[in-house]
Amino acid sequence: MNIEKTILSKLEEIERAENVKILHCVESGSRAWGFASPDSDYDVRFIYVRPRDFYLRLDKTRDVIEWQLDDTLDINGWDIQKALVLLHKSNPTLFEWNSSPIVYKTTEEWARISCLIERAFVAKSGLYHYLNTAKSNYREFLTGETVKLKKYFYVLRPLLACKWILEKGTPPPMLFSRLAEHCLDAEIRPDVELLLSMKMTTPELGEGRRMERINAYLEQGIDEVERALASLSSDEPVSWQELNELFFSLFPST
Repeated sequence: MNIEKTILSKLEEIERAENVKILHCVESGSRAWGFASPDSDYDVRFIYVRPRDFYLRLDKTRDVIEWQLDDTLDINGWDIQKALVLLHKSNPTLFEWNSSPIVYKTTEEWARISCLIERAFVAKSGLYHYLNTAKSNYREFLTGETVKLKKYFYVLRPLLACKWILEKGTPPPMLFSRLAEHCLDAEIRPDVELLLSMKMTTPELGEGRRMERINAYLEQGIDEVERALASLSSDEPVSWQELNELFFSLFPST
């Protein structure tokens, strides 16, 4: 099966059935992070726009499309209005979708949106998101004597994203290899590389004994980010005026 051809066919199906235009569609999960398992599914995410009159309705309407979820494909998307509202809050998901290394479809409209996204990042908001992700996954998955080994990456990646933000003040890259190259300490690198090799070659990376060196590294890193976050000032979010002007530009006058 040609998976990219299948995904593009699904996107055309969505556009016809939902009367939308898909502005941008990417891979968002472990494949975009660069450490997919042999049996990883495809996490397909997109931003879409509806005809102008749809946004003038008085009755509330859904602002997401959940199209498919099975063993191979996980496809869903956000309305552009929802996306731009979340951009005002510097929602990290948008920055990840905008920088995904695997793009299935994009448009001229998205090129304009992308320019604004690149200027809208608020470091403190990003840090809160990635720090909370790292902490919650650590508590839930990595504190027992036996742990699910793949869950280490659900803590490592957001922790390294925090380190990237603190150092560079920009949205972290999607690729784990880039994060590791710039932000992973040398003394823990061999442990992580071994785990990464297992993750990418094992269909279902199972349970194993807690990896004490990595756990210690994660705990120390989380503490360091928490201390840094406490003293970090917050930037101004992108203005509603800019967001409104961008939204209106998607519906040119006829």
